[in-house]
Amino acid sequence: MAKIKMSKKSTSTDMTAMCDVAFLLLTFFILTATAKLPEPIVVDTPSSTVQTKLPETDLSTLTIGKSDGKDAVFFGVKGKDVRVKTLELMAEQYKMTFTDQEKQQFALIDEFGVPIEALKQILAMSGADRNKPNVQPGIPHDSINNQLKDWIYTARQANIAVADKELEFAIKGDANQQYPKIKQIMDILQDQKINSFSLVTGLRAAPRPSETK
Repeated sequence: MAKIKMSKKSTSTDMTAMCDVAFLLLTFFILTATAKLPEPIVVDTPSSTVQTKLPETDLSTLTIGKSDGKDAVFFGVKGKDVRVKTLELMAEQYKMTFTDQEKQQFALIDEFGVPIEALKQILAMSGADRNKPNVQPGIPHDSINNQLKDWIYTARQANIAVADKELEFAIKGDANQQYPKIKQIMDILQDQKINSFSLVTGLRAAPRPSETK
């Protein structure tokens, strides 16, 4: 009996539509993604399962880490207008003058860590040079020269003047940082009656039920 030959059909699939969707999704993610800004001091925060998000406004962050092998504290505050007002109040307190251009440059800096006497030098640098490791030694915060206390106080005043709200605070410390340094920063906050603040941590997966037994 003669065999019936089946006609063979092409098995190729038109991928045009799938490629179009893939490129549309890629374009969407590129346009909506927020670039991570360079940090003048990089810290490896401790892990936690807590997922509470820090506020986008009315927030000041105190970052504790190492610069040139020494303990260093960096200060940052949200909001360009609040930054400018804070700088103006600090300049008045320390009998300094900053140009409009320097104020505009300061408004663009999320975080810094230098004595106020060296701030003009940092503002004159490019962002890439300013954020190189060990360029900024940290803000003085000892019993003799506690500029960090003044930055905290003036930032609170500035936020009330600009946004009519109390400033919230967050401490971002390296996981390997010794507790006495963290406590020192807490004490500076508590000296100004700031008893509520956040501790910044990295996200860690929650333990599985079998691991909690």
